[in-house]
Amino acid sequence: MNIGPISTDNGSIPEAAATAEKAASTEVSGFSETLNAATAKGSYDLDAIFEKASRTYNISVDLLKAVAKAESSFRPDATSKCGAMGVMQLMPGTAKMLGVTDPYDPEQNIMGGADYLRQMLDKFNGDVSLALAAYNAGPGNVVKYGGIPPFNETQNYVRTVMGYLGDGAISAGMVYYGGQGTARYASEKANERSITSDLANNISQMLLMRIIEMQMNSSDDDKKPKVF
Repeated sequence: MNIGPISTDNGSIPEAAATAEKAASTEVSGFSETLNAATAKGSYDLDAIFEKASRTYNISVDLLKAVAKAESSFRPDATSKCGAMGVMQLMPGTAKMLGVTDPYDPEQNIMGGADYLRQMLDKFNGDVSLALAAYNAGPGNVVKYGGIPPFNETQNYVRTVMGYLGDGAISAGMVYYGGQGTARYASEKANERSITSDLANNISQMLLMRIIEMQMNSSDDDKKPKVF
């Protein structure tokens, strides 16, 4: 038996469902665009910032990225147990000395870290290993011990950064920073797109079920005996 589309006074259910789905999609699309526009205002291309810092302070961009990877794995919201902050893990006193007002802001932090690393390179005559040791343990300890201090953490740190340098080009990627020490990442951005897509699908399904329910109730009313 061939059953045609169930109709309502306003047209077939498939047509109504398509209209409902389009409306839901438009609503969610508008929400998504607003969300994306707001988030984009706090987006940072870390690779571009590292390039800028490299040019500004005449330091290899690969060295800067290797330090950042060892320090925080490029996390703007990273805070160590000692209080070091941001991508380049600046200590509060160092950040203040460098004029960094928001240590969790990716650009301020990277530029400040590059400035400090440049100072360490100059202090130790361009010796990268000593500059890295000073970045980690402080220049006073490098001077005191006449080289890389005999601290396991510092020695491992220098080896780690030098190892990253030997691995070739490093990509830092994008981050989203909204201020006040909060950071959001590209993976979270993808999750937002997934959430809005799921929301559109759910709204569409609920509207379709509601239309079918209304149609069934209407059909039942037609079967009831009419009283004149």
